[in-house]
Amino acid sequence: MFLSVFDLYKIGIGPSSSHTVGPMVAARRFLDSLKDVALPEGSRLRVSLHGSLAFTGKGHGTDRAVILGLAGETPDGIDPDNVASILARMAAEKAVRLADGRTIAFDPATDVIFDFGPALKGHANGMIMHVEAGSTTIAIETFYSIGGGFVQTEAERSSSVAKGDTPPANVPFPFSNAAEMLAMGQRAGKTIAEMKRANEEVVHGATLDEKLDRVWNVMNACMQRGLAQQGILPGGLSVKRRAADVLAKLRAEQGGNAIQPHRVMDFLSVYAMAVNEENAAGGKVVTAPTNGAAGVIPAVIRYYLDHCVGADAKGVHTFLLASAAVGGIIKHNASISGAEVGCQGEVGSASAMAAAGLCAALGGTNAQVENAAEIALEHHLGMTCDPVGGLVQVPCIERNAFGAVKAVTAASLALRGDGTHLVHLDTCIETMRQTGLDMSERYKETSTGGLAVNVVEC
Repeated sequence: MFLSVFDLYKIGIGPSSSHTVGPMVAARRFLDSLKDVALPEGSRLRVSLHGSLAFTGKGHGTDRAVILGLAGETPDGIDPDNVASILARMAAEKAVRLADGRTIAFDPATDVIFDFGPALKGHANGMIMHVEAGSTTIAIETFYSIGGGFVQTEAERSSSVAKGDTPPANVPFPFSNAAEMLAMGQRAGKTIAEMKRANEEVVHGATLDEKLDRVWNVMNACMQRGLAQQGILPGGLSVKRRAADVLAKLRAEQGGNAIQPHRVMDFLSVYAMAVNEENAAGGKVVTAPTNGAAGVIPAVIRYYLDHCVGADAKGVHTFLLASAAVGGIIKHNASISGAEVGCQGEVGSASAMAAAGLCAALGGTNAQVENAAEIALEHHLGMTCDPVGGLVQVPCIERNAFGAVKAVTAASLALRGDGTHLVHLDTCIETMRQTGLDMSERYKETSTGGLAVNVVEC
């Protein structure tokens, strides 16, 4: 198994990696697939959204993401400030334009269909894109947005379920679970971050550190913007941005005589909330490993840099590499999709990754890093995904703060021990997978249970 750090840390826009980033990628892929297709006069393009993409698609901006993808935009390339003008143009033109200048009829108001029937069999986040001319189907493809911005066609989904991920032939440490990772590290005398670096250098070579710096810079810029913005988040719930106000209060206390020792946790929380407020507003974020959980890892990195002794840029690289090693194992053996396993797969996975990253950056052994990830994930098991109004706001924003706090606690506990523990990370990941299978669909990003039906939207 080889999943690159840059597969887990994708640059995109909010509010959701599975409902915004993934559908935009799928729409662009479908658009590109039409370049060699003959299009009879009267051809029309339609998109149907299924499962969680239908039930919470409006709140997550899935229809908007599809339209942007069909406009030729990509998650990492689009400027969030241009979204409104692109959507307005598509609504006015009522057509999709291919790279060769041909056009296909497409009315954003009627040709993106929310299908509230049974979900498609391949995944809870399914979408079907097709071009028709009268009663004749010209082109059709089924896509699944499987979490974290990852997208698979029907054929790719079937293949990956059967075979798993295949690493490049020359990756030196192709571990597929935590036990293999620890065994390889012991045999080679290398840390988890060193093994992950060796794997990544096969693909990215000398550009690796530059690319890692870009990921952190985008994370930090998102956080900085979130810490400076005020006002009400879009979507109709009237959720007020709080990060800027909380930060102002923390700074006002600086130098005072009555500062509480837990104040450092307030900084950690506000860092996470700032990112997820930006995500909820549709800003530029990094999936880590998803948009809904995008605040945990940046918050813990910022905590490391601002509050930990001996922190430096090299430590950030170590953090990102070790955390990605753990994230790849989780995704390979379970899921990072809230629509598939609930929020344990999103904030739970992010917290485990952050705990591993912090423990590694602070000099933890491989056994301690694995222990830190397990502790953090274990205490998110069973967490549901029940966003109020289908928006990535309540309980998602505060939940990232708690995921960050748990990550720091897990790393600290692991560093105080020698790496010996009863429940291993692989066991915890398998338990998360089984729990996700047992979990009712109402609690897996459909907004048909939990807080989503018990909070009055007014």
